[in-house]
Amino acid sequence: MAQILTVDDSPSVRQMIKLVLGPAGHQVAEAADGSEGMAKAKSQTFDLIITDLNMPVMNGLEMIRGLRALPSFAGVPIVFLTTESDDAVKQEAKAAGATGWITKPFKPEQLLAVVAKLVR
Repeated sequence: MAQILTVDDSPSVRQMIKLVLGPAGHQVAEAADGSEGMAKAKSQTFDLIITDLNMPVMNGLEMIRGLRALPSFAGVPIVFLTTESDDAVKQEAKAAGATGWITKPFKPEQLLAVVAKLVR
C-alpha cells in the first residue's frame, strides 16, 4: 500500500495514526517536528504526509512551504491533522500547499477515508 509520513510532536497521536493505518496495509514513518519531518521526507519517498500544525522547532506550515518549494514534492498530498479549526489558518494552510485538513480528535474511519481518497 502507501508509504506515509506522520509529523506530530505528540507520540500518542503518532502511535494512534500508526494503529489506524498499519493494519490497513500502509507503512508509517514518524517525525516529532517539522524539521525532522522535512529531513525524513527528503531522505525517502512518501505517498502522503500527515502533519500537525503547532510543533516546536518548525511548525507544519513552515514544513509545507519548505517541501512545496522542492519540485519532487509538487504532487505529494499533505494533510493537516490538528486541533486548529480557524478558517483563516485553514486558508493559510491551503495557500502554503496543504491538500486537506482533519481536526483532532479524529475518527479512525475518517483518517482511512482521507488516505484512500488521496493515495492511489
